Amino acid sequence: MGGKLITNDTLQMTRAQGFPAEFDLQKHLVTPYAPDYLKGKIFQFTKPDLRFYQTYGIRVFLVENIDGKWVYWGMIYIRNITLDYIQNTTSGEFEILEIFSPERMKQAFSIRDARPDFDYFLES
Repeated sequence: MGGKLITNDTLQMTRAQGFPAEFDLQKHLVTPYAPDYLKGKIFQFTKPDLRFYQTYGIRVFLVENIDGKWVYWGMIYIRNITLDYIQNTTSGEFEILEIFSPERMKQAFSIRDARPDFDYFLES
């Protein structure tokens, strides 16, 4: 017997799960951060359920979940993960590779996802 193993290429999380406080979307939309803003800085996260991510050296998309809407901030490396089978959580560390411009954030969503209900920038 075995289980299904899925390797994610996106780390989507809320502020409570570890999305970096250093990123302010409203500021970024007015005065964009440089692509190398916080490059190499390491952050921690904890998410419910057991998850696997691409190994270090393979990019993962960094997505902020704002009230169920997704914002593609850029690319990261997952440095490590810990699976807690008792608490049913995944925690780990990630390293910033590149931050997207506001225009590229919108393009990343339309290319990578395209589910209208999740698009933060879609006018309602």
